[in-house]
Amino acid sequence: MIIFEWLNNHLLKMQWLHDLVTVLVQNILGLDVGSRLGGSIHFFIYDVIKIFILLSVLIFSISYIQSYFPPERTRQILGKYKGTSANILGALLGTVTPFCSCSSIPLFIGFTSAGLPIGVTFSFLISSPLVDLASVILLASIFNWKIAIAYVVVGLILAVIGGTIISKSNLEQHVEPFVYGNQVLDVEQEKLTKRDRIEFSKDQVLEIIKRVWMYILIGVGIGAIIHNWIPQNIISAVLGQDKWYSVLIATIVGVPMYADIFGTLPIAEALVLKGVGIGTALAFMMGVTALSLPSIIMLKKVVKTKLLITFVGIVTLGIIIIGYFFNLFSYLFL
Repeated sequence: MIIFEWLNNHLLKMQWLHDLVTVLVQNILGLDVGSRLGGSIHFFIYDVIKIFILLSVLIFSISYIQSYFPPERTRQILGKYKGTSANILGALLGTVTPFCSCSSIPLFIGFTSAGLPIGVTFSFLISSPLVDLASVILLASIFNWKIAIAYVVVGLILAVIGGTIISKSNLEQHVEPFVYGNQVLDVEQEKLTKRDRIEFSKDQVLEIIKRVWMYILIGVGIGAIIHNWIPQNIISAVLGQDKWYSVLIATIVGVPMYADIFGTLPIAEALVLKGVGIGTALAFMMGVTALSLPSIIMLKKVVKTKLLITFVGIVTLGIIIIGYFFNLFSYLFL
């Protein structure tokens, strides 16, 4: 247990980096980390460096694993299963594909064109941006492993239940006809060498960093402002744990926004440090990543209104329930 705690503090939470940034802010910049300005600068530098280090290592590792599961192979694996087991597998495969909600849409089209049940593709569509391995590690680095593991479990449950409900609702006719008309060819998979997989992983790191770096900087900046400049009584008045409507507000506010989960984590961290319930912070984070407005607009191009409303309604209700669950049982996780 002592060894695990040491590894967790130094490899994930990076206590050494926290101490190093403290020295930088106090001795080189001449600022007190206990002051608003010094605390904001410390929060920003520490979180940005920590997130980029963890993100680079994790995306490289996940992409190396993902190189064994290209879209064609993923589709072939999913095609072998039916019913709830297919939904479970679709949700699990979503966790090893670090896609944002928008980039998951083309895969949704490809899977549906190939004849996979729409419920399975929706299970994948929910879990892919919501529960990936990198976000789990980052959650553990910011909060703890209990919260990270519980987040994965409830996220997968939401993906499976959401996909199952859509499957049982017989909404196939509410997918735009052109999606079914796309021709999918079974192409022989290229055999990759170890060097190819390493190059692929490096390219994925660069691609994802290019895609999310701005959201990370904005997210950490907002987190620093919340943590050091906004009085706790103001945040508590709107999103305090004693406010029954806090989860609803967090979810509704999160949906229109567009950011990667890596950009929302520092905001969630700052909110929790200000006394906001862990469930409220997670509901905001899940709303941003799973139901961003751009992804809903893109999805509207490939599905009809009834199916879109069903999908958004299921995921929104699921996020709200998850938020209240974490708030109600927060004593088990914190």
